[in-house]
Amino acid sequence: MFRHLPRRYWADPEATAASFIGGWTRTGDLGFVDEEGDLIMAGRSKELIIRGGYNITPLEIETILHLHPAVQQAAVVGVPHDVLGEDVAAAVTIRPGASATSDEIIAFCRTHLADNKVPRTLLVLDEMPLNPNGKILKKELGPVLAEAAKDSRKAA
Repeated sequence: MFRHLPRRYWADPEATAASFIGGWTRTGDLGFVDEEGDLIMAGRSKELIIRGGYNITPLEIETILHLHPAVQQAAVVGVPHDVLGEDVAAAVTIRPGASATSDEIIAFCRTHLADNKVPRTLLVLDEMPLNPNGKILKKELGPVLAEAAKDSRKAA
């Protein structure tokens, strides 16, 4: 028989305590039930971007970016903004043999997303920072995208 072991954070008792409330484990996953009764996963609460009071899930934007025929990988993060709190920034890699500019990809996003969800900063990278399992390391992309966003606001 298996015994349920609570989720624990390595060397972080505060995070462990915060993840248990009223006997429930808070995973940080965001989702909703659609019209057919299916649970749709919408992202993670820790990744939520709050832009001018609107809650934006990076997963929705990443899904649209992956629809672009030239995009191989995509990652979206929130970057600091003096007025809005956070702004949407993205990084992509391009499929071998394909080509696309940042402006072309942003224009594609404008046709599929509400204006407040369109990335204001988009970098085309040669490769994404990945962990050993192949997952994109958004924590490493965040500072790079924040600096790019700050530079683009200075130029404007």
